[in-house]
Amino acid sequence: MNSTPRSVPPLPVVLAGARGHGRRHLENIHRLEALGLVRLAGICELKPLAETELEGLCDPAQPPAQSADFGQLLDTTGASVAVLCTPLHTHTDLALTAAARGVHVLLEKPPAPSYAEFARMADGVRAAGTVCQIGFQSLGSHALPAVRKLVADGAIGELWGVGAAGAWARDSAYFTRAPWSGRRRLDGVDVVDGALTNPLAHAVATSLALAGSSLAQDVTAIETELFRAHDIESDDTSCVRVSTARGVPVTVAATLCAGEPCAPYVVVHGSLGRITFWYTEDRVRVERDADPSADTYGDTSADAGGDTSYEISYGRTDLLENLAGHLSHGEPLLVPPESTGAFMRVVEAIRTAPDPVALPPSVWRTGPGEAAPRRIVDGVEALVAASADTLSLYSELGAPWARPTEAGTS
Repeated sequence: MNSTPRSVPPLPVVLAGARGHGRRHLENIHRLEALGLVRLAGICELKPLAETELEGLCDPAQPPAQSADFGQLLDTTGASVAVLCTPLHTHTDLALTAAARGVHVLLEKPPAPSYAEFARMADGVRAAGTVCQIGFQSLGSHALPAVRKLVADGAIGELWGVGAAGAWARDSAYFTRAPWSGRRRLDGVDVVDGALTNPLAHAVATSLALAGSSLAQDVTAIETELFRAHDIESDDTSCVRVSTARGVPVTVAATLCAGEPCAPYVVVHGSLGRITFWYTEDRVRVERDADPSADTYGDTSADAGGDTSYEISYGRTDLLENLAGHLSHGEPLLVPPESTGAFMRVVEAIRTAPDPVALPPSVWRTGPGEAAPRRIVDGVEALVAASADTLSLYSELGAPWARPTEAGTS
C-alpha cells in the first residue's frame, strides 16, 4: 500500500486588507505560493491595488481578482481561505461572511473589540463547520513549547508568575493613520485600539500562554491601569494584572511613549530562576540559581556547559502555513479562537474600564518621530521593566502619575 501523502492542490486565498500591515500577508502568501501551498485568488480593498503594488508578488499575466465586495469576491474566486487584515471592529462580520460560505479564516489579532463580538464570531465559525486561526504569530514560536517543557521539568522551580514588558515608540502620525486609530469607540461602535489590545497584544497573549492560562475560564480577575500621553481616546501607556485559576499572576506593562524603545519580552518567574522570552526574536534566556549539580535541561549549545544561564534561539511556524497544513493534512491548529479567550477577557476589561487618564505635560516631552513628533514619558522604560520584574502595577511602583483610584478591577 502506498503511504505517500496525496498531492493537494494549492488552497485559493483571498486577502482582505492588503496595504499597511496587510502587505506582510501579501508577501507571505507569495512565499507560500512558491511552496505550492496556497494561491492568491483575490484581494479585497476599497481601492484596488495598482500594478506597482503587486509587482513581484503575483504573475502579471494572471493577476488576482480585486473587489471591494468581500462576499462577492469569495463567491467568484472559489476561495478556501480568507486572510483578514482589516480594522479590528470589522473582524467579526467579515469572519462570519466567510464562514457562511464555507471559507476558513486567518484572522488578524485582536480577534474582536469586545468579548461579545468575539463569542459571536467564534460561535458562528463553529456552527458553520469552518476553521479560524487567530493571527498571534508569537504563538507559532517553537520557543513556547520549549519554555513550557523547561518549567514542567523544574528548570526554574515552582512557577511564581509571568510578567511582560513592551516599550515601543509611536509618533502622532501613528494615531492618525486611519479613522479608528487611537480610538476606543468610533460612531458608537467599540474599537478599543490601545497599547495592550493592539500593537502590544502579543505580549498579553504570549504571557497568558506561558502561564498556562489561555482559556477564558482560566481568568478569575483583572486589574487595569490605563494612561495616555498622546491626544487620543485610547491608552498608550498601560498595565494590567490578571489573576488566574492556577494561582499564577500575569502582569503586562506597555508603552508607546518610550524614549529608548526595545524588543518586548516575557519573563517567567520561578522559585529557582527565571526564563526571558523575546517573542519578536524567538530568543530565550534561562537564568537559574547556582547549583553545581544542575544540568542544562536539554540545552545542546556548545557553550552551555554547566552554566546557570544560557540563551537559545528558536524557529517559528507561520500561522497561514499551519492553517494550510491543518486543512490539507490535519496538522493541529496552533491558535484556534478558544486559545485566545483569556486574552479577550483582558480586552473586555480594558473596554469597560474608565477612559484612560491623560498624563500631565509635566511628565512627558516632545521628541522627533519617523513621520511626526512623538511624546516621550521620561523613565517609562524602567517602569515597564520593573513591572515585569516584580509583577507590579504602575501605581504600586510609585509612578507619580499613576493614581491607584483609576485602577479598574473586573
